[in-house]
Amino acid sequence: MGKVRVGILGATGPVGQRFVQMLANHPWFEIAVLAGSERSAGKAYGEVVHWILDTPIPPEVKDMVVAAGTPDALQGRCEMVFSALPSGAARELEPQFAAAGFPVFSNASALRMEPDVPLVIPEVNPEHLALIRVQQERRGWKGFVVTNPNCSTIHLVCALKPLHDAFGLEQVFVTTLQAVSGAGYPGVASLDIVDNLIPYIPGEEEKIEREPLKLLGTLVHQHVEPARFAISAAVHRVPVVDGHTEAVVVKLRTRASLEEVAHTLRTFQGVPQRLGLPTAPQPAIILREEPDRPQPRLDRNAGNGMATTVGRLRPDPVLDYKFVLLGHNTVRGAAGASLLNAELALTLGYLDEFVDTASLEAFQPHPATTL
Repeated sequence: MGKVRVGILGATGPVGQRFVQMLANHPWFEIAVLAGSERSAGKAYGEVVHWILDTPIPPEVKDMVVAAGTPDALQGRCEMVFSALPSGAARELEPQFAAAGFPVFSNASALRMEPDVPLVIPEVNPEHLALIRVQQERRGWKGFVVTNPNCSTIHLVCALKPLHDAFGLEQVFVTTLQAVSGAGYPGVASLDIVDNLIPYIPGEEEKIEREPLKLLGTLVHQHVEPARFAISAAVHRVPVVDGHTEAVVVKLRTRASLEEVAHTLRTFQGVPQRLGLPTAPQPAIILREEPDRPQPRLDRNAGNGMATTVGRLRPDPVLDYKFVLLGHNTVRGAAGASLLNAELALTLGYLDEFVDTASLEAFQPHPATTL
């Protein structure tokens, strides 16, 4: 077995398409099965998918017959699955897959805040993968579910992590300008978004205000103690195709100079960078010095869409410092986040009971002590 066989749930949707795109020619994983709705099942992927990405459908999956999205339909055909399911479907189906023995790496929001479900950004809280064992024991699952955060939360927390570690955080204010691709396809009606801005995205502010506290929390005795700082979020949908922009203001616990803050962001290296994981950006954070960057068209694909770009770092007259960050919302903010979680889990041995890692090409395991 040269690579780990993977399935994609919700493969025809926008995030499912990103999974397909990013898994093509991956050194460790190969797409073995694509799963979709009853409408798509039994038909060739190329016939049922409305492909919206700027690269062609990978030829190896174009004629692949779409399977039903059930554990029975995927049993024996893949070792693990990536979930691009809508939240409602994910809440029902992801536990079924985990109970049936599948590791599930999910982009859905349904289970993120469950106490025994790891909510992980590999650069931020890789140690939270230890909740996998807690989850399996409590729920009696042979498999497990690992989630990644909301698309805006991911890039926000990637920038907050080094600041929180170095100086501590007391308050965070964030205003997001979110791309229309974050609404899925067909997304926001053109008459609503063209020449306009919509200052409301259902459920988004709540996710941004809650998820970072779990991500930056401390794993203690089989649960996560949330971080103790306040976050206030205001969200907006803007007429940009890809790339979420966020204006951030922070109050630090420990006084720090502008040079110290800049150095902390510029030199940040997480576990994925130290391990050289295939999808990890190098560097994780790109600090721009220009006064007019980052910009979605210029910076969303930084680090193959996996990096967080920070710019306009400057003192704030009310709190301490403010900056603008930008990140690709369907690459790092969705499919790429799940993919990096799976790479980390494989590297740290959490997939050993599902995969014969000795037979994998181009893969070198690392002991969990590297954390």
